[in-house]
Amino acid sequence: MPLRAMLAPYDKTGLPELARGLAALGVELYATGGTFRVLDDAGVPVRPVSDLTGFPEILDGRVKTLHPGVHSGILARRDRPEHLAELERHGLATIDLVVGGLYPFQQTVANPDVTLEEALENIDIGGPAMLRAAAKNFPHVLPVVDPADYNDVLDALRTGSAPLEWRRKLAVKTFQHVASYDTAIAAWLRGFEEPFPDSLTLALQKRGELRYGENPHQLAALYRLVDPNQREPEGVVNARQLNGKALSYVNILDADAAWTAACDFDEPTIVIVKHMTPCGIASRDDLSAAFALAFGADPISAFGGIIAVNRPVDEALAQAVRGTKHPTSGQRLFVEIIVAPGFSEVALALLRKSKDLRILEAPPVHMRRRAMEFRGVAGGMLVQEGDRLPDDPPELRVLTKRAPSGRELADLRYAWRCVKHVKSNAVVVVRDRVMVGMGAGQPNRVTSARLAVEAAGDGARGAVSASDALIPFPDTVEVCAAAGVTAVVQTGGSIRDEDSVAVCDAHGMAMVATGVRHFRH
Repeated sequence: MPLRAMLAPYDKTGLPELARGLAALGVELYATGGTFRVLDDAGVPVRPVSDLTGFPEILDGRVKTLHPGVHSGILARRDRPEHLAELERHGLATIDLVVGGLYPFQQTVANPDVTLEEALENIDIGGPAMLRAAAKNFPHVLPVVDPADYNDVLDALRTGSAPLEWRRKLAVKTFQHVASYDTAIAAWLRGFEEPFPDSLTLALQKRGELRYGENPHQLAALYRLVDPNQREPEGVVNARQLNGKALSYVNILDADAAWTAACDFDEPTIVIVKHMTPCGIASRDDLSAAFALAFGADPISAFGGIIAVNRPVDEALAQAVRGTKHPTSGQRLFVEIIVAPGFSEVALALLRKSKDLRILEAPPVHMRRRAMEFRGVAGGMLVQEGDRLPDDPPELRVLTKRAPSGRELADLRYAWRCVKHVKSNAVVVVRDRVMVGMGAGQPNRVTSARLAVEAAGDGARGAVSASDALIPFPDTVEVCAAAGVTAVVQTGGSIRDEDSVAVCDAHGMAMVATGVRHFRH
């Protein structure tokens, strides 16, 4: 009895070659409507699925393979004589290979003008059912969803060697393929209106395996979230690497932190990150000037850091990066990664002179759009909306006797955008659109304030400060006042706000409240 194959992939890549190879091995081929026409036109001997079912495709092709003539042949166990006898009694035959691939649901709903009817028509029913049946019976049936496996399938049939472990891997890939497909459908139908359903699955697509995780003894890989509600790719996970060594786990975390922060600014901005925390942020129309200011804010930490630029990198910036030296050793600045939306040809040629420098061309992170964030905890997952606001801060409420000047107000808004990207407890010092000092990740806010003004040095005099959350005690403001800070922005709402306001009033400082908190743990 010849082997039988059911061919029904939506993506026809490599299919004619596979089908010819199968036919040459004496495999009897059956196919559904569109696949049948492609193979018939290619001169491959193939029979319509109706030869198995004895029934035509109906309901505009909605029902083709949902029939015992197909599923009995797939699900019958070859090691059970009663199964085979039952097939024979009903005039049915086994199917030994199922090649499938599902309707392009995600591509369809990526169109912002897609209608509900169009989306529903691109939800595959028969395809997942056949694939799941083949995967369930993988000890006897080969389930194939990836064209990359076609050659291995032909080799296995030629040699008569199809080890159970290899079959199991095909089944795993098939079940995952269908699960990701169903996840995309559920996510699109749910949309943002129900962000926290009782059951939640995520579809992830591997971008690549990493050499190791945070430490050499930890395995790691990078995955891209498959989200049909995100109609265009964003962020470092979708970046194109133009130069340098492979990215490490820590590289990706740092690059993501830097790129997300840079994308939060509307004006041309440079962000330098070390260990997922900005150590320098500056905005200028001249990118090389912005880089010099961002680097100057903390040149020690900038060594070995990540540079993110929210504008295409030009020749002058590339020259500035290559010409900068470590402040004490005089060694040329070592940069792990530079990430930007683009690079001029001259800039790219200059930067590529550093063979190890990882150069990433990344799509922007849309900081004014809703998105979900996922963080693993032991035995589970935390899910929240990303810290993205269309208008941030929505308003500034003056708490002190003195309102901020126009210059102070502009810097307060800038400082507020900086502080949201710094680890809590976070305090930053900003002067003239440059983050000149930062305190991060401390168990108490006053220590963060001390670190911020110490890093700022003389730059704190006449500068402004931002706190990512309410200021619980006046000591934080006292530290800023002693350093010469003239205005403070904070969330507001502490029961001791009056104490902090009193310190500001006593020093002639301005304080404003946002009503918004930006904890970043």
